[in-house]
Order: sequence, then structure tokens, then C-alpha cells
Amino acid sequence: MKKKMFAAMTMAAVLLAACGGSAAPATTAAPATTAAPDTTAAPETTAAPVTTAAPETKAEEKQAEGEGTELYVFAAASMTETMDQIKEKYEAENPGIVIVPTYDSSGTLLKQIQEGADCDLFVSAAPKQMNALEEAGSLAEGSRIDLLENKVTLAVPEGNPKGIESFDQLSELLKSGDVFLCMGNSDVPVGQYTQKIFAFYELNEEELAKAGVLTYGSNVKEVTTQVKEGSVDCGIIYATDAFSAGLETVDSATKEMCGQVIYPASVLKDSKNAEAAQAFLEYLTGSEASEVFESVGFTPLSK
Repeated sequence: MKKKMFAAMTMAAVLLAACGGSAAPATTAAPATTAAPDTTAAPETTAAPVTTAAPETKAEEKQAEGEGTELYVFAAASMTETMDQIKEKYEAENPGIVIVPTYDSSGTLLKQIQEGADCDLFVSAAPKQMNALEEAGSLAEGSRIDLLENKVTLAVPEGNPKGIESFDQLSELLKSGDVFLCMGNSDVPVGQYTQKIFAFYELNEEELAKAGVLTYGSNVKEVTTQVKEGSVDCGIIYATDAFSAGLETVDSATKEMCGQVIYPASVLKDSKNAEAAQAFLEYLTGSEASEVFESVGFTPLSK
């Protein structure tokens, strides 16, 4: 009996020991439950750098302060070189202001403005186009000025193959059909000045065109290019364009022949940046801009 009880107790102890021994490792699963590394996702949640849109808000603040302003400037094609130089100087001195120029014949620019193109400042190569805008009430009150004066010249290709020397001689060569002249279209100022020269010499443009002694350019740059390439014997262009293209000029038209070549300028009434446009217009009348204009043959009128 005692042997049986002892055996039972021994068996129970063994079983108990077995259960206790195997349970200890199972309960020591602390490493598995210690998911601290997973829960400590602080590095992932600290996405502050992504949400900090400080650079954007600063940019907005700068824009609100008047920086980053784009000025749309429409200028006669004959001002391309000078306006590009002035644009570079002005932007360097006025960070945040960007001049966006459009160069073409004054007639084309006028049409674009009338059709609703964004334009803050307009510089025409003749009063006619500016007058049209003023009559329509499209100019900012009190902003119109006469900015520059230019000269109408008779330019010839390199070497002057035809030996042309003056407008007087050109008149005779046109009548005899011994010259091929390039002029601006009738809707651009340089063409209109040429028509006045024809009237001065009593030349009939329509008859000359039929005789095949005339060809046309849609703006002064196109006329200049034809002369420079030698595809014509001569061309009537501005002194400034002849200078920029390195062309020889043999004569200049007088005031009696075609009147003064005045370049008016004005801020547009519908300008979205009227104050900035006015500031740039005032800069165009200053000494720095005047030096650039004078370097190619313009005469500043509002210096």
C-alpha cells in the first residue's frame, strides 16, 4: 500500500515537474510581446518637414508685397535691341519684377491690345496707334508721354552695289525702274513714313508696285533683313535699325519729307500692375535708359 502511494506521489511529482518545466519557457514570451520598437513609430509620425510649407507661404508673402510681378510691355519692333538691354538692367535693379516684352509693328500691337491682349505698357513707333487707344479711352489718365524720336533713313546693302546716294536719286531711279526698294506695309509706321516721302516726291506707290520696283515687309525688322541679305537694292528703315544691323545709311529724311518720328508711350487703363508699369515708364525716361537709347541713335524726349 505504502509502495503504491509512494509511486503515485512520485508520479505526481514527475508530472508536476514536467508541467512546471515546460510552462516556464512558454510564459517567458516577453520578447514577443515587447513590440515597443513597432509602437515607437515616432520617427514615422514626425513628418513635420513635409507639412512645413513655410517656403510656399513665404513666396506668397513676397508676392503680396509686390515681388514676382510680371509687366507686359508691348514695344515697336525697332526697339527690340534697346528694350532688351534696358529690361536686363531694370530686372537686376528691381528683384521680383519681370519684364515680358512683345515686339512687332505698332499696328499689329495695337490690334492685339484692342482684341484684349494683356498689356501694361505700350510704346508705339508713331502717334497714330497711340491716338487710337486714347480716343477709345484705353490709356491710363495722365500717363502718356512722348518718349523718343527716331530718324527715317535710306539704307543700302554692303558695298552699295547700285551706288545709291540720296532720296533725291532714289526718286529718279524708282521712276525709271532701275532700283528695287523694300518698304514697310501701309499699316506699320515705317511704311506710313515712306508713303509720306513718296508724296513729297510725287511718286505713285500703286504704279511703282505694278512696275515691280517695290517689295514689302510686315515690320521694320523684315525690311532691315531684306536689305542686309542683299535681296533688294535699298530699304527705308529707322536709323536705329540700321545701326543695330550694321547697315550703311546714305541719307536721312527731313521733317518736311515725312514729319517727326515720335515714339509715344503710355500705361494702359486696364493694366493689372499700373503702379509697377508707371515706375518702369519713369525709368525709361531716366539717365540709364537714355544712355542705351542714345547709343543706337534714338533721341530721348523726356530725359
